Amino acid sequence: MIKSTWGLTKEPFYRHDCALLPQQSEAMEMIKIHAQHGGFSVIVGHPGLGKSVLREHLEQRGKERDTVVISFTQTLHTYLHILKQLAESMQLSVAMKDVEKELILAAYRHVQAQKTLYVVIDEAHLLDIAILRKLRLLFERFPKKHNLVLLGHPELLYRLSMMCNEDIKSRISYSKQLLPLNDDELTQFIITELAAVGLGANTFDEAAIQVILRAVQGNLRLCRNLCYASLIAASLDHQRLCMVAHVNAALVQPHWRSHEALLKQQVKTNGVTK
Repeated sequence: MIKSTWGLTKEPFYRHDCALLPQQSEAMEMIKIHAQHGGFSVIVGHPGLGKSVLREHLEQRGKERDTVVISFTQTLHTYLHILKQLAESMQLSVAMKDVEKELILAAYRHVQAQKTLYVVIDEAHLLDIAILRKLRLLFERFPKKHNLVLLGHPELLYRLSMMCNEDIKSRISYSKQLLPLNDDELTQFIITELAAVGLGANTFDEAAIQVILRAVQGNLRLCRNLCYASLIAASLDHQRLCMVAHVNAALVQPHWRSHEALLKQQVKTNGVTK
């Protein structure tokens, strides 16, 4: 619908080649640097601040000749399931009792072939600490040219900061917390995404941009979703200028309301029903 209204060949805000924002780019560069001497990196941030985009860019590095990337996006696993997935990614067919030894040997073969190994675990805050401890012990036996990258919510670092987990935390070589974007950064993100598909910066009028910025509170994913929903509303209205009315048409959907607002609505509805 959006493509037909504006005469586009690509969907705005949902491209597969999104560029990294400055804080993501910094994290990416540091992850690459620490991979040269056996890194253990922890990147945390609240949902919607860019961890998934960072993971996707790391996965893209796996297409390079000198890089091997093994990415986990489902972390509700036992340690043995993680080992099994690692073995499958390295194309190993061995008995589970030998899998740790064979994984280490395979890692050394990669290094001998002048390759750098990245193991990326998304939603790492869902992993049990005992599993993280076993992974830490395993990767200490890997050759130096690798990086274990954990992506998760801030609670991951809170857990690791406990004294009982000092053996894990003390081995972190790099960490970063992704923060909400400021208004200038979000505005530039919107303009960049529009330009990438051939739309002008004035596709949203200034008032609409301000409503979007207030609604998303620095959250990159919410900004992307709200811009896209607003463009759909403008398309339904047969308009090629996205205005406040179109942004509000998206914001009236229940999932944009706060928890408190939904509770008030439920109480009000129950009162009317009685």
